[in-house]
Amino acid sequence: MSGGTLVALAADEIVIDRHAALGPVDPQLGQYPAATLVEVVTLPGERDDQTLIMADMGRKALRQLEVLVTDLLAKHMEPQRAREVARILSQGTWTHDHPLMATDLEAFGLPVRVGVPDEERHLMTLYPQPRGRDAAVEYVPGTPPGLPPGREAPRRPREAPARASRG
Repeated sequence: MSGGTLVALAADEIVIDRHAALGPVDPQLGQYPAATLVEVVTLPGERDDQTLIMADMGRKALRQLEVLVTDLLAKHMEPQRAREVARILSQGTWTHDHPLMATDLEAFGLPVRVGVPDEERHLMTLYPQPRGRDAAVEYVPGTPPGLPPGREAPRRPREAPARASRG
């Protein structure tokens, strides 16, 4: 969602359906939110070099994104408000998958128009998006492969261990 949000923030107008959402633009470093990495190094205790390096990269990424978003928003609102909204969107206020609905975007003061015209909706049908993920396990019909070498005959079933009788 965040890549789409950056594109939307660069536009003159955000056209969105009432039930569609954009998302925060807080940077992610691999699987970790940059804001969390920065926060972790402020907690008591020792840190390994990897954590310190990731936190440093996180600080830089947070700063870079806040500046970028402020610049994108400056054409829509007063500079002070642009900085405030950029900070909210880029600094880990929410989890990265938090939906920002049209009403949220309007509350930020962004130029939002709700409702996608029929012509644009038709255009989107020309570029269908994949649904879901590929199957992790795939069924391939056919004859199963033979037994591994040295195993020409199937194994005999194991016998259950004898139980000690209580007398």
